[in-house]
Amino acid sequence: MKLNRRNFIATTTLVGSSWAARPIHASKRSKLRVAFIGVGGRGGGNLASVTNDADVQVAALCDVNAEYLNSAASRFPEARTYGDFRKFYKEAEDVDAVVVSTPEHTHAFAALPALRQGKHVYCEKPLTHNIAEARLVTETAAKAKVATQMGTQLHASANFRNVVEHIQSGAIGSVSEVHVWVSRAWGLQSPEESKANKDIVDVVDRPTESMPPPEHIDWDLWIGPAPYRPYHECYLPGPKWYRWWDFGSGTMSDLGSHWNDMPFWALNLDAPTKIRAEGPPPHAELAPASMIAHYEYPARGDRAACEVTWHQGTYRPVAWQNSEIPQWNNGVLFVGDRGKLLADYGKFVLLPEDQFKDFKAPEPFLPVSPGHHEEWLEACRTGSPTGSPFSYAGPLTEANHLGNIAYRSQAVLEWDSSRMRVKNHEAANNLVSRTPREGWSLEK
Repeated sequence: MKLNRRNFIATTTLVGSSWAARPIHASKRSKLRVAFIGVGGRGGGNLASVTNDADVQVAALCDVNAEYLNSAASRFPEARTYGDFRKFYKEAEDVDAVVVSTPEHTHAFAALPALRQGKHVYCEKPLTHNIAEARLVTETAAKAKVATQMGTQLHASANFRNVVEHIQSGAIGSVSEVHVWVSRAWGLQSPEESKANKDIVDVVDRPTESMPPPEHIDWDLWIGPAPYRPYHECYLPGPKWYRWWDFGSGTMSDLGSHWNDMPFWALNLDAPTKIRAEGPPPHAELAPASMIAHYEYPARGDRAACEVTWHQGTYRPVAWQNSEIPQWNNGVLFVGDRGKLLADYGKFVLLPEDQFKDFKAPEPFLPVSPGHHEEWLEACRTGSPTGSPFSYAGPLTEANHLGNIAYRSQAVLEWDSSRMRVKNHEAANNLVSRTPREGWSLEK
């Protein structure tokens, strides 16, 4: 199978969309000076990985959790420390790049100042808390011409690249249908889900009682731009918070950043035009443990019209339920006119296997990644491409949020991406953006 030239151009445009990134002024000094906003949990992992590079100097550390901050500061005593990242940005002239690993409701607020100051940005997934924030971050990054990367580590994996090469080389023909499913059921639990997920301490509504926050956590700063509410142990630590709509987007946007990444990349997807969802009745406060979201993408160029369906929690595709495919706990099933491809994080198989027993794999055409964080650091220094720049991660994040909006609206939505509006359901537009709490702003 030979790669179609137009698909090759589209693929290399996506993979290399940060080629225009302006190299950092790091050539004027020996170290790349990086600030880390959020240094516990996922942030601690990012801190450890980025500082594996001997040419990275930790310039500043920021966290609302004093225990996390003090622990990181003990390892990097030369770094300035902050509780409030807004104060950090007033003193950030000597910083080249910023890593954002806060809860998602503060991602845009922590990333935008860096972009506006011409600093390179690595931001954890999902890129933002809502669609309007994602669009603003994407557009600001394009103007800044800096190296950006969303924290979708698997985008750098050999398996993801292999799947993309097979799909774009036409191994299963024209793809018109994709099913994505994840077994994680973190959200508002049904009685059955509660039995299966004993690690989740569930609540059915916002607590009416309050608790004193732990002494090491600045609760007001943690709330940030979200509507204020008193502290309760059901919000912290993670992953408790991302089940609440005010702070997170549930499993859909969190794992969607990883699993929907595969079809988004392989099929060169952009904005869906119609979205509908299924599941239990939506809750005003909590994301669901289980749901389904359907996305319709129109034909474009050599790409056929395609429907992508997301299944989470207890839901599975019909082919999985009928044992027509291997019953993997999590997976992505591409359905083409000449066969199917089933993939997960680490492997894939062409189906039916007998049909493909003599299949010759396409010649690799995607560059081998040096590693997810390594891509970003190299881009900071040279302007080379990253795998998941904000030009790519922004539209992916928007699509994931649209699945949640369709579910919460209980309607079939017609989406106008250019105007960033739902055309047929005015109330759904209230979920496209939100007004931040007083003292927080996305404006310059």
